[in-house]
Amino acid sequence: MRLCKKCGKILFSRYDISRMQRECSRNIWEDRPNSLWRFFEILPIRDQRSIVSLGEGGTPLLSAPTLAAELGLRSLYIKDESFNPTGTFKARGMATVVSKAKELGQERLIVPSAGNAASALAAYAARAGIEAHVMMPSDVPEANKKECEKLGAHVSLVRGHIGDAAKVAQSKAKELGLFDVSTLKEPYRVEGKKTMGLEIARDLGWKLPDVVVYPTGGGTGIIGIHKAFEELLELGWVNGTQPRFIAVQAEGCKPIVQAFNDGVNEVQPYDNPHTIASGLRVPHPFGDYLILKILRDTSGYAISVTDKEMIDGVDEVASSEGLFICPEGAATFAALKILLKQGQIDKHEEVILLNTGTGLKYMDVLP
Repeated sequence: MRLCKKCGKILFSRYDISRMQRECSRNIWEDRPNSLWRFFEILPIRDQRSIVSLGEGGTPLLSAPTLAAELGLRSLYIKDESFNPTGTFKARGMATVVSKAKELGQERLIVPSAGNAASALAAYAARAGIEAHVMMPSDVPEANKKECEKLGAHVSLVRGHIGDAAKVAQSKAKELGLFDVSTLKEPYRVEGKKTMGLEIARDLGWKLPDVVVYPTGGGTGIIGIHKAFEELLELGWVNGTQPRFIAVQAEGCKPIVQAFNDGVNEVQPYDNPHTIASGLRVPHPFGDYLILKILRDTSGYAISVTDKEMIDGVDEVASSEGLFICPEGAATFAALKILLKQGQIDKHEEVILLNTGTGLKYMDVLP
């Protein structure tokens, strides 16, 4: 089952929290290999022999002292997902979904993607010996196209944006009997993404930060990290409360920002979406109602930045901290500067910026 049969909305994996409280502690996650699979007990795979891994997860939470000093911030960290296989955070979700597909006997998968999810599916499907089909907009970064082809996926390029690719994928899935692993249209990819939250809490000494600033396209990352913190709080294994979540979008594609500002619970599809940050070019995120609820429940915020501000952010983070981050990650830094000026973030707060991938995959779009 991919979606709820009654309402057609998102399904989630749930765990026996009370049993975990009785039978183990967070210490079980220590002294294990530094990957997302250290958190096996709170992931949806039942048999460890089903795990398909390329060494994903365990990415560094890096202090950014130079940028913090420039901004006058007490504490600034960058969670750097560029260390993942295929260079982005998409590896987390695809490792989990491909492992579950293997466990359930699903051998033919399809995904519509702005680029990086396609590359990740291609890699993990190749590792698992599973057939992968990817549908991408024709203008995705060249690195994604070549990567998917070299990894043996069936690649189709579609005119338009990811929403157009999704329509083609849906049709192809029915025609060929493929299992569609589109963003939030099955319950397992978000479980891989939530491990970012588990790692953040662990690296902070089992406490939660004040603010998480996240580049938001489909929004699986915000939903996953929030879910991780929720589960840790329910277990009683972490100190603090849910941080304020801030969604950052591109000025050329900001459906969440518009809906947040309008006070509504669902987005209107964004016309003519455009941005160099392909991961942010999602005109109608399926999890819109969940993203907006998280922002409001945590007293969070939604903000957009321009492509120029992202490019400037890539340069500034690289020259100040030695990190060549992707435009989506740079969007969080650009937003942080604005939010500090607006008073949305206090200089005494502990802030986490999410860099979702390496800038090396965007060489054809960065000036």
